Formats: sequence, C-alpha cells, structure tokens
Amino acid sequence: METTNLISVEVAYALPDEQIILSLDMPADCSVEEVIKRSGILEQYPQIDLSTDKVGVFGKMCKLTATLRNKDRIEIYRKLIADPKESRRQKAEMERKKALQNKASL
Repeated sequence: METTNLISVEVAYALPDEQIILSLDMPADCSVEEVIKRSGILEQYPQIDLSTDKVGVFGKMCKLTATLRNKDRIEIYRKLIADPKESRRQKAEMERKKALQNKASL
C-alpha cells in the first residue's frame, strides 16, 4: 500500500475588519484551486469568486493550477476599492494644502 506524501498549507483571506487563516494537510501534488475548495472558505465567504479574484502564494500572484510546497500560504485577494496611485496623489495633495495653511498661520 502506497502512502501519500502530505504537505501542510494555509489559506488566507482578509476583509477590512477580519482575517481568516485555515490550515490543511493536503497531498503534495495538489493545486492552489484544490486546496481553496477543500478548505471550506468558499462556503464561509460566498463573495469569493475564483473566476475573477486573484490568488497568490506569500504575496506573489499565481494561477489556480499552480502546485504547492510544504508550508505555503495561499492568499485570496479582494478587488481594490480605490486606485492606489489616486489615493497616494490625494494624500500628497492634502499634505501640501496642510503645509501651506501652517505656513500662512505663522
């Protein structure tokens, strides 16, 4: 009888006010998609859509068909609400205005 090599992996998903990390032992040849589906996270968070949401391993984007190594952490990324460039531009503009106001009040 052949023994299957198991690896320990995690599935992580974060919302603005909560984060979940699920640990699983899976066969060594499993894909990212298999682990996500087996983790039960899709039932807990029905807003996750693997056909559109991006996934990655330790912050590096990957495909659902990617294979995993022991101790990998799969991350499911939510869609961005705001464009990061635009957010930085707005913040810099606010800081510039604040600096001008501080100068004017001296």
